[in-house]
Amino acid sequence: MPINILMPALSPTMEKGNLARWLKKEGDAVKAGDVLAEIETDKATMEVEAIDEGTLARIVVPEGTSDVPVNELIAVLAEEGEDVKAAASGAGDKKAAPQKQTTKTDAPLAKSESESPSPQSSPQRGEGARGVPPTQSQSSSPLPGGERSSPKAAGEGTHAQTADGNRVFASPLARRIAREANLDLSRVQGSGPHGRIIARDIEDARSGKGAMAPAPQAAATGGAPIAPTMSDKQILSLFEEGSYEVVPHDGMRRTIAQRLTASTQTIPHFYLTMDCNIGKLLAAREDINAAAPKDKDGKPAYKLSVNDFVVKALAVALQRIPNANVSWTEAGMLKHKYSDIGVAVAMPGGLITPIVRKAESKPLSMISNEMKDFAARARARKLKPQEYQGGSSAVSNLGMYGIKDFTAVINPPHATILAVGAGEERAIVRNGKIEAAHIMSVTLSCDHRAVDGALGAELIGAFKALIENPVMMMV
Repeated sequence: MPINILMPALSPTMEKGNLARWLKKEGDAVKAGDVLAEIETDKATMEVEAIDEGTLARIVVPEGTSDVPVNELIAVLAEEGEDVKAAASGAGDKKAAPQKQTTKTDAPLAKSESESPSPQSSPQRGEGARGVPPTQSQSSSPLPGGERSSPKAAGEGTHAQTADGNRVFASPLARRIAREANLDLSRVQGSGPHGRIIARDIEDARSGKGAMAPAPQAAATGGAPIAPTMSDKQILSLFEEGSYEVVPHDGMRRTIAQRLTASTQTIPHFYLTMDCNIGKLLAAREDINAAAPKDKDGKPAYKLSVNDFVVKALAVALQRIPNANVSWTEAGMLKHKYSDIGVAVAMPGGLITPIVRKAESKPLSMISNEMKDFAARARARKLKPQEYQGGSSAVSNLGMYGIKDFTAVINPPHATILAVGAGEERAIVRNGKIEAAHIMSVTLSCDHRAVDGALGAELIGAFKALIENPVMMMV
């Protein structure tokens, strides 16, 4: 019986992928462990391996194809002893349900409550097809505003809730389109049976043709009403035709938009800023780099940056203030044993946050070399999911762009993120005299559900003590 090879789900947020390259061609023999293809997700390019043996009978989706849905049939494998032509002509439907895993990646997928795939992208068990099985529970799926629904509700007409607790019924397709468009379902008027919202209603709302309910008012504290989101049609109407170019969003940009919008809407941020004197750090960095051993070509074994010290200092500070090394969940607070620090890396089309695991116990030279490797592979989209998922806090450094200070948006499941500005000479007063010093401003964004003001102040204070006296990081 021919084996249907499906587009695998390579990350919790993946709904579509780009089939970048086939590494096998039709008629090639395939062994377990052979790399079949390269798949581009919203974050990285990953290799997909076969775990069945046979002959690649037919390539259904050619290389270079974009936006291939998860579980779409991409190729057919003939089992050993099976007629290849018969297997190719007897390929299953383009979308089929997996029976068992026949492809794998070199990285397991992290389970994330906040990034569960929608029911449409979750594979179901069935006959005649094999692919990557689901890596997450299918008991729930995210709705706009954080609501969740069961698979039964999804089949019968899923619902969200308005601010006053009333149900809003919508079809699964309408809910998915609304989520992708960042559209509040409670403000869309449905035209389906019993007022159920269907896909056409979402499209009409996006284009400005559909009827929209009034925007919800702020809580009864005297706040101003929330401004409605402008539709694409309304935005385009503000500009002269031909004066702009529409550049379609890629998967990474859509993921960033969805996650950070959810972060600002659901996480109560507050910010703490301190100025740090990094004179001792700069002197130590110069001495350490000068003493770095060199290979036969004269290349130093490492070259520390200020950011390497920042990562180390934040990691040690979280160990000294363990109550701030946490993640919020509805069930309870996750208190982390280690300081896994994400570092924002800019790349074409967006950014990604690879994670330095157990940074508190790693020497600066190891952190430096690890970050250089992460940055290079991030820009080539070669990071594995476990290298950028999870973590307990993060660093975003815009100092190299000359930014003095800024605030960063928390990336769940983190409860904090440190925004680092440029180190520069500033006039300070010491013992009643004005003198120059190298000052770097840092701002800590905190999730007020998990980290209160005093606790956040303790954490940024511990960071300041370490960054101003880097020898203390070694104690």
